[in-house]
Amino acid sequence: MQIFQANVLISLRPSVLDPAGEAARSAATRLGIDGIKKLRIGKSVSLEFEASTEEEAIKRVELLADRLLANPVIEDWTFELNQAP
Repeated sequence: MQIFQANVLISLRPSVLDPAGEAARSAATRLGIDGIKKLRIGKSVSLEFEASTEEEAIKRVELLADRLLANPVIEDWTFELNQAP
């Protein structure tokens, strides 16, 4: 078995409104930070797990992201996978 580390990045689809992102953009303007045209907030999930091959690790992360970590109706996801040192 090998140990893998994955970082799953989850973001709202472009067509979905992001009220938290808009609130943060407005707050940034009130802080004096001008020029932010768009600010969207997402999630990052880090995990470390065992798998026998990289292909198996990829399948596990894809299953987790698609069925547990993200809502596929309104969210997109990507991930990075590395073998643990």
